Amino acid sequence: MKDITIYTSTTCSFCHMAKDYLDGKGLKYTEKNISEDKDARMEMMKMGFTGVPVIIIGDEQILGFDKAKIDAALED
Repeated sequence: MKDITIYTSTTCSFCHMAKDYLDGKGLKYTEKNISEDKDARMEMMKMGFTGVPVIIIGDEQILGFDKAKIDAALED
């Protein structure tokens, strides 16, 4: 099982949809809310991202809620 991290913000509807999608698949993940955690925000920005959600599955970085990319990263 690959490690999954999702960078979110409190008011992001796509973040909630991404978490619901992962929950629906029974997957465990680490959530880092950039609205509440300044270190998480800086960490995400150092990776080159300024928007959420950012989903990290193993070494794969996915910007936005993209089911096809999520599923492909889980299969690798």
